[in-house]
Amino acid sequence: MQKSGIIAVLGLFIVSGLVVSIFENQITLEGIKQENGKISITEKLTILTYFDMEKTPIGVFAVQVMDFKENTFSVKVLDPSGIEIISQQIDSDTIEKEFDVFETGTYKLLIESSSDDEIYVVGAIGPLPDSDKKFIMSVISTSLIIIGMIGLIVIGMYGVKNRKRSV
Repeated sequence: MQKSGIIAVLGLFIVSGLVVSIFENQITLEGIKQENGKISITEKLTILTYFDMEKTPIGVFAVQVMDFKENTFSVKVLDPSGIEIISQQIDSDTIEKEFDVFETGTYKLLIESSSDDEIYVVGAIGPLPDSDKKFIMSVISTSLIIIGMIGLIVIGMYGVKNRKRSV
């Protein structure tokens, strides 16, 4: 096989690894609802998502605050009956936490601020991603990219070595 054909195949490995990585992200975020907006003392960010307790025994939520200030932000998760299952102050610019899903229905993520300033936040709530699927996809994408990169490095070293001999 000619050198250009080998380079094309190795490039295909790298591109395939990147494509698998994109699918990995989609699988990881499957079922997770994300929203963003500005919150203040008068404005809250509310995200609703449906959980089926038979399919999803554990949920997860995440909040990221762009201009974080200590003791200013709080987050609540309400079950379908409106009962608070999690309520806490946000103590860093990013928070992620799991919760048990005991009831089928629409769960609510509520992000609040005690500041008059409008602060941009991003919130997400949904089922806990399947760690086995995520791990397998991650190994496949990383392996494809590494094989392609190592192959290109070996071909480059071989090319430099042969160039020195011909001089």
